[in-house]
Amino acid sequence: MLVGAGGKMGPTLALMAAEVLRDLGTGRRVRAVSRFSDPRARALLEAGGVETIACDLLDRRAVAALPDAENVLFLAGQKFGTSEGPERTWAMNTIVPDIVAERFAASRIVAFSTGCVYSFASVFSGGSREDAPTSPAGDYANSCLGRERIFQFASRTRRTRVCLFRLNYAIDFRYGVLLDVAQRVRRGEAIDLTTGFANVIWQGDANARALQCLELADTPALAVNVTGPETLSIREIAEDFGRRFGVQPQFTGTEAPTAWLSNAGRSFQLFGYPTVSVDQMIDWTEAWIHAGADTLGKPTHFETRDGSF
Repeated sequence: MLVGAGGKMGPTLALMAAEVLRDLGTGRRVRAVSRFSDPRARALLEAGGVETIACDLLDRRAVAALPDAENVLFLAGQKFGTSEGPERTWAMNTIVPDIVAERFAASRIVAFSTGCVYSFASVFSGGSREDAPTSPAGDYANSCLGRERIFQFASRTRRTRVCLFRLNYAIDFRYGVLLDVAQRVRRGEAIDLTTGFANVIWQGDANARALQCLELADTPALAVNVTGPETLSIREIAEDFGRRFGVQPQFTGTEAPTAWLSNAGRSFQLFGYPTVSVDQMIDWTEAWIHAGADTLGKPTHFETRDGSF
């Protein structure tokens, strides 16, 4: 079961899980739970053989009525709009985890989190490891740490098997850091270089790791960083897109010595390196923009340093 499956990653993750189970011939089903405010996501899932269940995750009785599931991937949460309504972000990122953790106490749970729970790391450090201090900035990142604490509490008190999936910038054709940079370069917009470095991973690779992390769910909860191996320079990425589009990138600010960066060495030891390279992601992003294909219109705001989203 995928809880909070209607967002950016949920549909592709659910479809991947369904395809894997069909190939294995297990007869097991994938259920996707969400409000499904976008009916297109629900239709896509059902066409791919995923059973969908509409549910308000803040409604404790509605969550209690959900069917049992041995394996649960928790993707629910809120980031954008936090500055205008921090109380809803805290509700989605802490109360919903408590409701779901109580309902699925006997399940394995992979709880999606973020590299933003760490402090900023030196751009020369290789990024924060799983044992690095958690000292986030702003309501969003602090509420994400609160989400982790709720699942950790459930793991210790109810013996729920949990893996904290600390993801740092998944990339798709339709959204992500590379798309943000490419679009600004092509439109001639200035790119703020203050946060001058980032980690990325192809969404398909991130999805595969999320499914693999079900086997790692344990008590006490285990944290796993998930991202690519490179510390990418935003300036260099912008200059690459500039050459491809035949325009000169515009910049503002200078690179700070720190950024939200994660070291995903543990995941590489467990699962190997991601299958899609940064060069391939850049090629695909360029082709997607040249084709005029649809995007989600949801910038990542990767340059934000104060945690205000």
